[in-house]
Amino acid sequence: MKSLYLLILVLLISTVSISQETKKDTLSIEGKFDLIYKTSSSYKEFKVIRKSRFQNLKNDVLDSIRKIDHELQLNNNKNTILKDSLKNVNEVLGILDLDMKLLITKKNSISFLGIQHDKSTYTITVWSIILLLIIALFYFIYQYKNSYSILSESKSNLSETEEELTIYKKKSLEREQKLRRQLQDEINKQRGV
Repeated sequence: MKSLYLLILVLLISTVSISQETKKDTLSIEGKFDLIYKTSSSYKEFKVIRKSRFQNLKNDVLDSIRKIDHELQLNNNKNTILKDSLKNVNEVLGILDLDMKLLITKKNSISFLGIQHDKSTYTITVWSIILLLIIALFYFIYQYKNSYSILSESKSNLSETEEELTIYKKKSLEREQKLRRQLQDEINKQRGV
């Protein structure tokens, strides 16, 4: 039983000492100053602080300052890295912006005969050429039909003229034959019939 009490006493003391050490470590610098002030003794109007506590406080403050300096240095390094990254991103963004403008220009233009044209200008030019070609086609179709009708009329006039010529030749031949007969009859009359 005595050993049980002893064991419980040791456990309580170690728990209290562990919890106090943890409490001291978790205190802020201001809390540590307040703790030293409260636990210090007074001599006249001065407070007397134990050297060991003062040295511990000094070490804690220096550690905190080193830690803050280290964090500040890390933050400065991160800030520098972020600035460099931002600069690089801005440069890449500028290049991408130029590339995008170039691609938009290429997308909105067409190269024709080695010259860049806007798509709208090119479309208007092409449709104007197509319209002119259609008008020229209709003009030539009209001229062809007109020429064909004139040719048809000329052919019909030619055939009529050939028929008239044929009729005229027949009539001339008949007249000539008639005249020869009459001449032969006259010659025969004159010879003595």
